Amino acid sequence: MAAVHPARPFAPAAALLGAAVVALACPIAPEEPAVRQARPSDLPASGIAAHRGASATRPENTLAAFREAARLGARQIELDVRATADRALVVMHDATVDRTTSGRGRVAERTLAEIRALDAGGWKAPQFRGERVPTLAEALRAMPRDVWLNLHVKGDPWVAAEVARVVVAEGRVDQALLAVRSEAASVARQVEPGLWICAMDRELTRSQYIDAAIETGADFVQLRSSRGLPTREDVERARRGGLRINYCCESDPARVPELFTLGVDFPLVDDVEGALRAVGTAPP
Repeated sequence: MAAVHPARPFAPAAALLGAAVVALACPIAPEEPAVRQARPSDLPASGIAAHRGASATRPENTLAAFREAARLGARQIELDVRATADRALVVMHDATVDRTTSGRGRVAERTLAEIRALDAGGWKAPQFRGERVPTLAEALRAMPRDVWLNLHVKGDPWVAAEVARVVVAEGRVDQALLAVRSEAASVARQVEPGLWICAMDRELTRSQYIDAAIETGADFVQLRSSRGLPTREDVERARRGGLRINYCCESDPARVPELFTLGVDFPLVDDVEGALRAVGTAPP
């Protein structure tokens, strides 16, 4: 009679059992999220951003406001750009000239000559009477070269392309960040691929907004104060995506130090001097 040998375990099953034991003993580490490095720049890494220039004490979006912001020590200067009826680019926040000039009517329905004839300073205080609405080129020429220039582009995507052309012509590509929606960003980068972009598609949730900015290759996000202070998760999500963080806008200078503590790079403020004083960097 043939010898009877003890049964042996089926080799593949034994191998699977062993692998399972090893897996339980040594769980696989979760994959770390991809990290996109922030684009390098010689400009300030953080600081006070002057919202429409030093708009607390000067007529907003004028050369007087921009020069005062630079004098005080703002590290970013924000302004708004619109196109006139004859496709000139002027610095104006509202769709109409009513609030900040001596005139009436829509910017898009007025020629450059008509808008240049308006007084853009008297509404703020008598000493600013005679201040004019600047063109984008004039505003860029008045700016120092060691601060970020936050250009909030208003209107259709073609306006962003025109803004890009002016930025290139004035030699400000390394400084100017275009605050635009994704479609306008794409059009502007067809003119100059090296432009800095601040994503402005903000109808999404904050986390979705940050993710979309990363996906489209933006360099900045601009968080809205109406959605509350940024959380640690917001900041970490933006940092992993290589984004710099603007925050618009803070009306109380006393709260600005907290924004820096939370990880905001550039809080946009109207009261530039008050904000600088709150963080201990106001000029003497």
